[in-house]
Amino acid sequence: MNAEPLTQAPSRPVGHPVLHQQWRDLTMLHWRVAPEVVAPLLPAGTRPDVLHGVTWVGLVPFVMTGVRVLGTSPLPWLSAFAETNVRLYAVDAQGRRAVVFRSLEASRLVPVLVARASYRLAYMWARMSVHHDGDTVSYESSRRWPGPRGAHSRVQVRIGEPCDADELSLFLTARWGLFSSWYGGTTAYAPVEHEPWRLHRAELLDLSEDLVERAGLPPVAGRPHVLWSPGVSVRIGRPRPL
Repeated sequence: MNAEPLTQAPSRPVGHPVLHQQWRDLTMLHWRVAPEVVAPLLPAGTRPDVLHGVTWVGLVPFVMTGVRVLGTSPLPWLSAFAETNVRLYAVDAQGRRAVVFRSLEASRLVPVLVARASYRLAYMWARMSVHHDGDTVSYESSRRWPGPRGAHSRVQVRIGEPCDADELSLFLTARWGLFSSWYGGTTAYAPVEHEPWRLHRAELLDLSEDLVERAGLPPVAGRPHVLWSPGVSVRIGRPRPL
């Protein structure tokens, strides 16, 4: 089946969200990668999603805030933390386009443990920081658990002017679900809903990282595609096996 159209609005609204959260202050770095390199890293029953013959690997640092479970109030301290993920893009037999997270660094241990058990996501506990200096934002991360300890990223960008979402930006950001490797070797899909992204151009000023390679991919090479966003409010549904 062909992949569903790329749209700025979710194609499947989340009727009964398990999680509410806000993704803030995101920088999205992406590099081209051959689909055959990505294919062995994807959950069973999915294939690389491609645009004009190539797919992409993303390194995305941001700040998670306002995390709520099943409509409860956000818990102080636990509901706000820095995060950095390494992500791939996949499509299933129904044509649903979604994100596959190869790793997710987070600075709070309890959310790491909960997400690993509930959504089977590869969360890692890390020492992290996010700093603003005018129109420049810097993110740093160093992994604590599980290993390899010290897996790291350092990203600094200068935020530019707002920009409209073109075809590539939609491909990289308009993802209304996530796939994860589930219990018993199966694959689960969870729907994701949020408002359209407000995107800005951004200039990469500094990059040092080994998270992409640690996630099983070739080391990044060349200048990435760079976007920044102030963020979105997100609703995530229950994971269900394919």
